[in-house]
Amino acid sequence: MALNIQTFKTRALTALLFVLVMLVGLLWNFWSFLILFTVIHFGCWFEFVKLMKKIYAEKYLAYSLLGLLYITLPVLMLIGFRMEYLSVTANIDIDYWKFLVMPCFIIFCMWVNDTMAYLVGSFIGKTPLSKISPKKTWEGTIGGIILCAVIMGFAGTYFGRGYFTNNIHYFISALIASTLGTLGDLLESKIKRMANVKDSGNFMPGHGGFLDRFDSLLVAVPAVWLYIELIV
Repeated sequence: MALNIQTFKTRALTALLFVLVMLVGLLWNFWSFLILFTVIHFGCWFEFVKLMKKIYAEKYLAYSLLGLLYITLPVLMLIGFRMEYLSVTANIDIDYWKFLVMPCFIIFCMWVNDTMAYLVGSFIGKTPLSKISPKKTWEGTIGGIILCAVIMGFAGTYFGRGYFTNNIHYFISALIASTLGTLGDLLESKIKRMANVKDSGNFMPGHGGFLDRFDSLLVAVPAVWLYIELIV
């Protein structure tokens, strides 16, 4: 299939702007982080309610409450990771970088997993993963998960600066994030198929809506949070 230059330019520019906005929101300060994820939260909610209305018609208000678990809880957990520093502000020796580690770590896991899965799937992908998402392959999915665990495991070890006392937890957290992130993508694809729509929204030209961009994150965050709280 011939490459559409204009479409490619639009997608590339949108992706670049998206990454820049995300990095500024993530890294500038706590308030930029809070504003960023407040916007993401309500953007996802708006799209989720529209999807529920398409699927369940007049009963959509009741089903929309599932968004409290699907959207609100993961966003609050992510903000909770970022807010940890508020309880230790009296300690002037604290390394505040560590409180950025986990939010950034999980988000970067999503980006690395998506990229690696796409690359591996493009080169060796042959076996369809699911009818829900026909473009995904088992080879690409497994390759993305493994490469994400390795790349982000070493990245966490190098940049984490002691967030975990045992470096193995970076590798396990990346494995959990990439695996559950993939399931999150399939879940959102299932919801869109039930609603008979291609994208959840159109806030990013060529890339879809808020849920299309953060579907993986919404499922990965609770999984990693539970691992840290119950196991680490």
